[in-house]
Amino acid sequence: SRQSASPGGRWALSRPPPPTAPRTRGAPPPRSPCPAACRREENSGHVTRKRDFVDVGVSDAGRRAGCRGEVKSEGPKLVPFFKATCVYFVLWLPSSSPSWVSALIKCLPIFCLWLFLLAHGLGFLLTHPSATRIFVGLVFSALGDAFLIWQDQGYFVHGLLMFAVTHMLYASAFGMRPLALRTGLVMAVLSGLCYALLYPGLSGAFTYLVGVYVALISFMGWRAMAGLRLVGAAWRWTELAAGSGALLFIISDLTIALNKFCFPVPYSRALIMSTYYAAQMLIALSAVESREPVEDYRLSKAN
Repeated sequence: SRQSASPGGRWALSRPPPPTAPRTRGAPPPRSPCPAACRREENSGHVTRKRDFVDVGVSDAGRRAGCRGEVKSEGPKLVPFFKATCVYFVLWLPSSSPSWVSALIKCLPIFCLWLFLLAHGLGFLLTHPSATRIFVGLVFSALGDAFLIWQDQGYFVHGLLMFAVTHMLYASAFGMRPLALRTGLVMAVLSGLCYALLYPGLSGAFTYLVGVYVALISFMGWRAMAGLRLVGAAWRWTELAAGSGALLFIISDLTIALNKFCFPVPYSRALIMSTYYAAQMLIALSAVESREPVEDYRLSKAN
């Protein structure tokens, strides 16, 4: 290196200027990467992602609004069911004197749920096998209610078998997809605990019949709650209705079993019938947006 004097009289090292690339005449000078440009690119990507998020949120909100509209539109069709349920609780016929009149009043709300599904048209039932299975399940439920009116005369087992068929039909209507093994495991553990609670009070054929019935209603509850999705675009109110209805059905039947085989349950009749009618109404409601299991599974995978 060489030394040169500065105007102030101090000595400093001078380095040769860095080499520059040759420029072509008329060509624009090279531009260094601009941080502002980078920020613009990042911001543009962020806006795109935010726009996608907003679009998904809007579609989800629209879906929920549509679901609320569907629930509201189904309300008038359920008015006869609510009136029939009120008739049952107002008359409150004594269970100690069973008759065809008391059987009719007890089954009347279920008859109204038949009409509720038929109000959607025979074409709806014929083109949706799952809705048809729920309708047939309601028919067997009415038969089970009639048999249980005379349970003290030896018809309790007949009612138990009718409701066992009902649970098989409901489980078939809910389908096997998605499988939801964790939900099935939880239901299996709970059903085992319930049977262990009932077992000391069981004797004879009831030891096996109640065990099979507990397995069937737990299986129905598993299939009802397997497709339940509370968040996301795949959320459907009919799945929530099916899961809630199955849970209430389990509570109603467990109360019957405890009251019959273990110990008297306070206000058992009011608890049994209120949860039972609510369960049947919710399961019937789950059929109005009926889809076949394979189609429903593909829809959930697409979403």
